[in-house]
This record gives sequence, C-alpha cells and structure tokens, in this order.
Amino acid sequence: MTDRHYPIQSLLWPELGVSTEQHIYFRLSGPAGFSSSRRQIELTKGGHIAFDTAANLFNLRKWNKHCGLDDLSLRIDGAGRFEITVFQTSPVLSWERIHEDIAVIPDSGSLRIDLTPMLQRTDLSVLFFTLTALDDAIVTGAAWETAAEPRRTPALSLAITTFKREEAVAASVARFEAFVQTSPIAEHLHLIVVDNGNSASLAASDHVTPIVNKNLGGSGGFARGLFEAQRRGSTHCLFMDDDALIHMPALERTWWFLSYTKNLDVAVSGGLTRADARWQVWESGAVFDRHCFPQWHNFDLRHFPSVLAMEHEGSKPKPANFYGGWWYFAFAIERVRNWPFPFFVRGDDISFSIANKLDITTLPGVMCFQDADFADKESLTTLYLDMRSHMVHHIVLPYLDRGRFEVFRVMAWFFMRSMIQCHYETLEALNLAAEDVLKGPQFFAENADMAARRASLNALRKTESWAPVEAMKPQERRRFDPHRSRFRHWLLKYSLNGHLLPFFRLFGNRIVLNAGQRGQLHPVWGASSITYISSDGEQSFTVQHSKLRAYRQGIRMLRNMVTLLTQYDQLRSSWLSGYRELTTKSFWAAKFDE
Repeated sequence: MTDRHYPIQSLLWPELGVSTEQHIYFRLSGPAGFSSSRRQIELTKGGHIAFDTAANLFNLRKWNKHCGLDDLSLRIDGAGRFEITVFQTSPVLSWERIHEDIAVIPDSGSLRIDLTPMLQRTDLSVLFFTLTALDDAIVTGAAWETAAEPRRTPALSLAITTFKREEAVAASVARFEAFVQTSPIAEHLHLIVVDNGNSASLAASDHVTPIVNKNLGGSGGFARGLFEAQRRGSTHCLFMDDDALIHMPALERTWWFLSYTKNLDVAVSGGLTRADARWQVWESGAVFDRHCFPQWHNFDLRHFPSVLAMEHEGSKPKPANFYGGWWYFAFAIERVRNWPFPFFVRGDDISFSIANKLDITTLPGVMCFQDADFADKESLTTLYLDMRSHMVHHIVLPYLDRGRFEVFRVMAWFFMRSMIQCHYETLEALNLAAEDVLKGPQFFAENADMAARRASLNALRKTESWAPVEAMKPQERRRFDPHRSRFRHWLLKYSLNGHLLPFFRLFGNRIVLNAGQRGQLHPVWGASSITYISSDGEQSFTVQHSKLRAYRQGIRMLRNMVTLLTQYDQLRSSWLSGYRELTTKSFWAAKFDE
C-alpha cells in the first residue's frame, strides 16, 4: 500500500456531440445548475446532486469479482460545505447509507472519504453518492479510488477499421488526439487506424498510426489491427468502429479495470445506444443462440431501477455463448487463441468472443452513442453474410454444436422469413450463402476479400434496390385484416403467406412500410405487394408475390438442405480443421502480404 490513490473511475459529464442526456450522468434538484463549458455544477444552499445514474454509479460487485479490491475511497473535487451520503444498493434488500456526514471541501480542493471498512461486508454491490449544499458550493469532479497498486500496466492499442468513411474516422482521430493531450494514461494508449479503402489520408503522430490495408472487410481490418498492436508490443487491444462516439474518459475506465483484473481472460464490452435516442440501450452485451439476442434491448438509461437491474444482472456469470460487439471490445492479446475468422463482415465478433472463451463484462458509462438500428441496414447482402456466419457458428463453435438439424433450422428460418416477405432476390442470395458454407472453409480462405461474391450479389439486386420515389407515391390497398380473424391468421401461416393459395397475387393486400420495418414479419402477413420507403422518404422499392420465383429458390434450398443433412459429418470435420487454420496469425499475415 502507498499514499497514492488511483482514480479507477472518474466522473463522466454530459458532452455536446456525444450525449447531453443529463439524467444519464447526474440528477439536479433545488438551486443547482450545470456549466457545460466549465464542467462543473454550481449550487446554493439546498441544491442537491444525485449520482444514481447509468454513467456514474460504481459497480463494486464487478470490481470485486474480477479485480478483488482491498480498499476503496471516494474523492470529491470542488469547494463548499455539503451533506454527503454514499448509498449501497442490493437487488433484493433495502438500500443502505454506508456513509453519511457533513463535510467542508476547501476552495479548489478535494475531500477523500475512506470506504474501506465497508468492504468487509459481503452484500455490497452498486454504490452511488449524493451531495446537498449547505452554503454556496461547486463540484468540479469526483472519482472512486483505491490505494492498491495495479497488477499490471496495460499497453493498450485501439484498433479502428474504416472503409470510405473519411469524415467519421477523421473526427474520431481528432477527438482521440485531443484527449491524449491531457489524459494521465496517454503514454499507455495508441491508436491504430486500418484503412481498408486507402482513402482516409490520416497523418501519423506520436499517438496515431494509420495503416493502409487491402479491403478484407471488418474481419481483415481488425485482424490487421491486432497484428500491428502485437508488433508494437501492446499487451491489450481495443477494437472500435470508425464512428464510435464515446466519452473519451471511458478509455480510462477500461484501462484501469484491465490494470487490476485477476485474470487476463477478462474482456470489456462497451454498450450501444441508438443515435436518435441516446438514452435508449440497443444492447449491453449479447447472447448468440441460433440468432443474436441483444441484452437489455430498449431499456431506458434515465430510469434508475432499470439501470440497477442491468448492473445487478450484469455482475452475474455470463453464459458461454455471450459475446461483445466490435464497436467497443477490449481484451488481452496474450489470451487470443483464435484470430478473427474471414467472414469479411457480420458474425466475426460473435466467433471471436466465443471461440476465445473470454470472460466478458460491461462497465458503467462505457458505451457508444451511434447508429444502432441495424434493421435500416438490412439487405440481401447483409442477410447473405448473416446466414453463412450463423451456419458456421453452429458447425464449429463450442457450446453451439447441436448437430445437423440445428443448422438445418437456421437455414429454414432465414429462408422462410424472406419468402414470407416476397424477397426473392434475397432468397437467391441465401442459397448462395448455404452453398458457400457447404463448399467448406477453403472457400472463405480463397475469398477473404469477397470481391467476386460481392459482384455476384450486386448482380442479383434488381427489384430489391433503392430508387427515387415516383412523383405519385404508392397507395396502400388493404382488402382484409389478417390479424382480426383467427382463421385468416392460420391460413396465411400455413400457406406461407399465400404462396400455397391460388390467385393470391390478385387479392392480397398492397402495403407501404418504412425501411426500418424490413425484416419484420407482423406487418407483411396478407400482403402480395410490399413497398418500402427509405427513412428520408426519397427512395423506395417494391416487391411482388411470385409463386414461380418462390418455387425455384425453394427447390434449390431444399437441395442444399439435403446436402447438409447427408454430408454433415464430413462437412463438420472439414470445418473444424479449417476453422483452426483460418483463425491464425500466419493465415492473416499471408493475406496482408499478398
């Protein structure tokens, strides 16, 4: 033990351009106000601040579980006379005040509260504190601290992969460069930008290294970032999106947590919110089981009971099929057993998390505020990529292999979902996905850049392609409501949305949906014509019911399913050995040098 205290979690403040949802950071009542420019809260007598918030609570249970804290203190920066209360919460018991006192913070000074005696208790979990001003006062910062020496000093390389998104990546680099000018851990951070499009034109600096890379997709870009991080001698790597909008001090939270972990298998996964609703969780970690199940989807970060539930549950052991998205994923390089698989994009983060058996956790305030509505991005290309990665996961990954019929179900689900929506070009793309997986891992080795397959997928896209909306927008025609009659509901379900009913194209509904509804089945039941309108209202495309196209692609998929069922043992054997070979450093090094 030393006299030095390490700020393992400092306050996060609202930030213009990132998130100004104040109730994610603090709650003010009475005569109190926040100055964004000065990063401080000013109060007069009776003003109250509560840090029972998503960004600034302290999850002691996660720290004890992964790091084993022996001492803990709370430092408050500012000036004035306060009533200070520290609360501990429990998922089943009443909240308790573990510290309650009146204290004076000297002008432009700090006050440290020793909470170490409380650590003897076994029920402590999530902590937060409140301040009530007894005179004029200001609060300029705070931090949860420990005097224990870190177990290690991580050399953390941030790896960003970008492709033709020059403005987004330049903004991310500029924010990082500004951050390291003042961060106390700056010497331990370095940003590697892998430019798959050779268009970013970024300047190298003491803290930033741009790398021109062939377009090997996200998989190849992050593999290159990992390769360069290892070559630099980094101990840890953080995968991030090129438009990852985070509070830069979240990097410090991540770094300090990794400094104290007892086990190098621990990885930190950042949460994700919606860009248009930055208080709304898209996911805080996810589980993969036939499909992706985002955890805490749509939870309100402003609602503290929801946040507490998320933090308490997040402290529990994770299932083996838990994974973290690559918009923010930090891990120890030493523990990488399997490098990214050459999926190009989609599914590589699932594969990496599960194959490497990482112990993944989330941390308060470590989250990205960016476009998270993946439904808007759905297309025949993304569904092609999704289906083949889903099939591969269930063939090769531990805990997911449940035999040939599980992979069969995956194929059937993707196919039936698109057929019900009359997306016949997507059906053709899904058949290509199945056939590519049935070719074995060698196809992926030879097509890591996906150039040939991207060209063939683009050639398929005729009807399911955005085009300017006509002057006269399409009008809906609803002849019946399939959801108001039990008979109609089951008739449509068992006729595969009219594909087994004669003349359905003539009497089915004609509907108009927004782009975000692509992929949703509920609105399309009973429709024989579906028009999708882009979010800006400027573009659209229309698909029409066709029994002939459904039959052709259905027969083709049936052949692929029979091949899977009859040749599964041989296919799985090939995939198990091939997967190991394609997730090695040497495989990617050869691709980088081609």
